[in-house]
Amino acid sequence: QVQLVESGGGLVQAGGSLRLSCAASGSIFSINAWGWYRQAPGKKRELVASITRGGNTNYADSVKGRFTISRDNAKITVYLQMNTLKPEDTAVYYCNVECYSGSYTTYWGQGTQVTVSS
Repeated sequence: QVQLVESGGGLVQAGGSLRLSCAASGSIFSINAWGWYRQAPGKKRELVASITRGGNTNYADSVKGRFTISRDNAKITVYLQMNTLKPEDTAVYYCNVECYSGSYTTYWGQGTQVTVSS
């Protein structure tokens, strides 16, 4: 089993910044990719950003140029730097990790609330 613990959420004014962290622990053999998702009230969970083992990144159009995903392999941690935050970025943010150990398994964190006030 793999456990993910997110941190860094909170309340920030529009235009501000936050950095989310997601640390993994447990039986981690091979990480294929990390991802950050978010879910606003009444909306579906959506992909915000992802990073592969090779370092390739992908971003939702709504956050391109404002958010940056990165990772620290030694700490088994992924980050999401969020700049120029907007009220529409308000959501619960979840990280996930796709691990490979004979087959692919995806694990999810518990989520962290990000609230952007106007």
